[in-house]
Amino acid sequence: MGIKRKTKSVTTVLNIFEASHDAKSVVSLITLVKNEMNKTTVYRILDRLEQDGLIHSFNGKDGLKWYAKCNGCTSHKHFDTHPHFQCTKCDKVECLTVDISIPNIKNHNIETADILLMGQCEACCS
Repeated sequence: MGIKRKTKSVTTVLNIFEASHDAKSVVSLITLVKNEMNKTTVYRILDRLEQDGLIHSFNGKDGLKWYAKCNGCTSHKHFDTHPHFQCTKCDKVECLTVDISIPNIKNHNIETADILLMGQCEACCS
C-alpha cells in the first residue's frame, strides 16, 4: 500500500531519520513521538516507510528492532545490504559503509541478510 500522502505523523517520523544518520530503535522512536502519536501509528508508519524503500530495519542485540534511512532503495527492492554496528557500552547503532559480500549458495535464493557487529564505538573507546 505505501505512503500515499504525507500526513503530519509521517512527516514527523521522516524528519527523525533526516536529522540523524544513526539508526533508531523502535522503542526510542515511540518515546520521541509519544506526545504526537500512539505506538500503533508509529509501527504502521515504519512498516509503510520500509515498504516504500525509505527506511530499512534490522535486529540489534537482544532482538530489538532498529530502523535506519535507506540509500537508493525502492518499493520493489532494497539495495543497501550492509552491516550495522552496535556499541556495547552506549548502545549507539550505526550503518557501516563497508562493502560486504553475501555468498551465493547453490539451490538457495538469499533475499536479505542481517549482519550486526558489536563492540565499542569511537566515543566509548577513547
